[in-house]
Amino acid sequence: MNTLAANPTREWKDARSLYPIYSALNREFVIDVPPCAALDENADIPDAGSMQAARQWFADLDQRIAVHQLRQFLQTTTLVSDQDLQTLLEHHLRNAQSGGEYRDKVDFLLVQFFSHCAPSRLDDTDVDQAYVAQVLEPVLGAADITVPEWLSGLEDVLNSAKACGSLSELLQSGALDKGRQIKSGAAENYFQPAAMIAFTRFSFLMRRVFFRLMHQDLNMIIDGLRELETRGVHTLDCRRAQFSAEEPTARLRMICQSWKVMFHAEYSSGQPLKILVDLRSAVDTALAKTAGGTAVRANAAAAGASSSGSSEGHAEFDVCSAPGWDPDNGSGSQETT
Repeated sequence: MNTLAANPTREWKDARSLYPIYSALNREFVIDVPPCAALDENADIPDAGSMQAARQWFADLDQRIAVHQLRQFLQTTTLVSDQDLQTLLEHHLRNAQSGGEYRDKVDFLLVQFFSHCAPSRLDDTDVDQAYVAQVLEPVLGAADITVPEWLSGLEDVLNSAKACGSLSELLQSGALDKGRQIKSGAAENYFQPAAMIAFTRFSFLMRRVFFRLMHQDLNMIIDGLRELETRGVHTLDCRRAQFSAEEPTARLRMICQSWKVMFHAEYSSGQPLKILVDLRSAVDTALAKTAGGTAVRANAAAAGASSSGSSEGHAEFDVCSAPGWDPDNGSGSQETT
């Protein structure tokens, strides 16, 4: 599929802009695609052979770079400017294919671009189809903002997620899976401008829900650990959460504080989410057992049922991981919504 019309002059300019970024991706993930001699020469006006060589070089890397690698790179690098992000998105839209891996890259880049452009304190009620279309217009052009009928279920999924009171509840609600199923079922229809706008809005708001609940759970864990210490509890059996049978509460508090600053997680990586859910379960159970003031050690295994729903494979939404915990700004420089 060719969403954006190719212009050879613009294409070559974009290729030269993206070459350092793709070269960095090539090195960081040891993909081992040889450098592109045509782009190394950095000619202002390429011949037909150089243009074709550049196209093939990018195509080879696009096939080998996984969506989680692209996400990790863009959330941690200082190499990519806002204009580079737009160019990267336009590159993927020009070469868009209907396959799931390619769709997921476009999906991530759309939300990342929107997040960079939208104000950090944007209210959820202002994130409607018209506003998202306005922000995405530089890459999608003027588009019909009517949400296709086959996407009407997205709003129900979003409302279900917003009603959740914890990360465990969100994972068990099935909202993330339902969103993924709708996206996967779209196939080539995903690349309709109105559909991309609707999915961008959905993913952006789902990311806000996710970060709100994650931040809330971490605060609940930290507060719970402090309360347990006042009750004489200084170790927890947190083996289910991949800690020790007698994990010091002071160490758990330190870990949670570090997670608040630099929690590196993705919806596609279920294990970190399961650890967080199981850790809160352990703390909640310990608080319940010591409510009468008797100091006992909690057993996280007894509380594991709250996270029994699989958190694996909930991928479709990016997670910003940077100091400041801003779910909206890819740079992570603002405070959390």
